[in-house]
Amino acid sequence: MGTIGFIGLGVMGTPMAANLVAAGHRVTGFDLDRDALGRLAAAGGTAAASVRDAVEGAEVVITVLPDHPQVEEVVLGTVLDVVAEGTLLIDMSTIRPETSAAIAEAGAERGVRVLDAPVSGGQTGAEQGTLSIMVGGAEADFAAARPVLDALGTTVVHVGPHGAGQVVKAANQLVVGGIYALVSEAIVLLEASGVDAGTGLDVLAGGLAANRVLDLKRHSMVAREFRPGFRIDLHHKDMGIALAAARRADVALPVTGLVAQLVAAGRARGYGALDHSALLTVVENLSGRA
Repeated sequence: MGTIGFIGLGVMGTPMAANLVAAGHRVTGFDLDRDALGRLAAAGGTAAASVRDAVEGAEVVITVLPDHPQVEEVVLGTVLDVVAEGTLLIDMSTIRPETSAAIAEAGAERGVRVLDAPVSGGQTGAEQGTLSIMVGGAEADFAAARPVLDALGTTVVHVGPHGAGQVVKAANQLVVGGIYALVSEAIVLLEASGVDAGTGLDVLAGGLAANRVLDLKRHSMVAREFRPGFRIDLHHKDMGIALAAARRADVALPVTGLVAQLVAAGRARGYGALDHSALLTVVENLSGRA
């Protein structure tokens, strides 16, 4: 099994790194949060004092960071200057496709193989190792990364060249956001009509309207429990990526634009640190029911 340098031990990164340790990989990680370093050590990994210490000598480097500025700072500022030629860099952050392509180009100039491999499945998927992973880059590099990625997800697909993984992730996020908005509207309609929302959603979850959001979130949404698994702040960022990708592709995504505004409203109302299922509160506000 390989030696992995892991940068970014947040809600997603910590369980992902732990799953790599459990699969037999030697994982050295770094995060600015000292508590996160402690959790990695408790899982059997090694806590590093810096990005440089985490990636030096690694055969594979994985980054799971909030947005493109952090990825650029870590990768262009340190990682590419430290790792050896032939190292495999897998960026599992959700960032702009053009940033992924630029990082791949910078990596190629140094002989570093780069993949963009954003994930879907949330904290639960990260903890259970059942993430969906959409990978952009060279087919040979994808094949080399497969033993690592298989420890993190159950749906691992090579979707195209550099940046393609990020485009698929943008599509994923616009669908997820749209479903959250519609489930929220369903709850508002059911409750306003005097129907038990929990019972109504149970029926929906067994029919053509079934989806993973209903499977995983309907009970917590009805209970108004919005403990963050994936924060509205991050979904706001992702909807911006989706809209920018649509502009570059010269296509109209009108429903995505509306959902992006609902997410932006949630952030503006101070819900940014809550789970994205808190979109329900935004929809309730529109009907004066919050």
